[in-house]
Amino acid sequence: MTTAGYRSPWIDDEIVALQDMATKFFETELIPHQERFADQKHVDREFWNQAGALGLLCASIPEEYGGGGGTLAHDFALFDAQYGLGDTAFGNMVHSGLVAHYILAYGSEEQKQRWLPGMASGAIVGAIAMTEPGAGSDLKSLRSTAVRDGDHYVVNGSKTFISNGKHADLVIVVAKTDPSAGAKGTSLIVVETADAPGYEVGRLLNKVGMKGQDTAELSFTDVRVPAANLLGEEGAGFGYLMKQLAHERLVVAVCAAAATEAAVALTVRYTKERKAFGATLFEMQNTRFELAECATLAHVSRVFVDSCIERHLRGELDGATASMAKAYTTDIQGQVVDRCVQLFGGYGYMLEYPIARMYADARVQRIYAGANEVMKELIARSL
Repeated sequence: MTTAGYRSPWIDDEIVALQDMATKFFETELIPHQERFADQKHVDREFWNQAGALGLLCASIPEEYGGGGGTLAHDFALFDAQYGLGDTAFGNMVHSGLVAHYILAYGSEEQKQRWLPGMASGAIVGAIAMTEPGAGSDLKSLRSTAVRDGDHYVVNGSKTFISNGKHADLVIVVAKTDPSAGAKGTSLIVVETADAPGYEVGRLLNKVGMKGQDTAELSFTDVRVPAANLLGEEGAGFGYLMKQLAHERLVVAVCAAAATEAAVALTVRYTKERKAFGATLFEMQNTRFELAECATLAHVSRVFVDSCIERHLRGELDGATASMAKAYTTDIQGQVVDRCVQLFGGYGYMLEYPIARMYADARVQRIYAGANEVMKELIARSL
């Protein structure tokens, strides 16, 4: 729920049209199935193909690689549309927002031609495997290895909390190609899962929120991967991750701002309809003041994110500012959704009400893509 008359400066008429098309698609093909997706812990595999056919995947990837030929603004508009409807099940933020851009930025021409068209059509679902059972925000502590053996790398290790893990046809694995070199021994290896003996998808994780999102454990036992699947240069992986993490954190901030606005809009509608003590809840001063504050916080998040998007589109967004955006917007999302639940009363705690699902979904935003405590450390280093 943005302030009346406000339109983000990075959005033009073409992006509005794309966002409107995406919203209609999500309203008919995604939102009605949220309960079923939550029960099975993933969206249907066919949903990816449907989204690809409409041009909702890899919208910012050049047309020569099968993408939509747009800018990052087109991706952000799609993520905004999805989270603005309260959905967190569809893992396009990882697929289009992260994985495709790792390949675009660091892949060879052959790799881009081989993988990106399938990602744009939905024939290939992408994932990136960073986090391990013993290493979350501390990427220097990763233990997975990729040892060169002739024309192959032999990959071993375990990964957890991997978005799109069940459906992934392509996984960018962050592994140590030289464990003795610390961060400088980290590389990115692309595992094509269809023909990869030793690759296993473990359990789909039973999360507090985001229940419809495909989140899995992955294991690699002597998985032989062609050396040609090295993404970029050997040993350069940590630097690639650091550069791309600023983009990832802005993606999280975009989703947080959209979800915050959605929570406010949902609560305004509810309080104008719900009556108590002979009047609507909205007519009561406490409700009005609470919503006034929540709407203000939501708008501040939106304007901050818009500023970051504009800088990012110009190639000027620095890591510290991206960390500020991620930490601030996700903190605000948690605060605002919590206050909105209170205004719903008992119904706010019932999972059939979207606000309750939004409450559960919001919590992890402060944890993934680098915990907010890590964001504060990164910000502090820039001061």
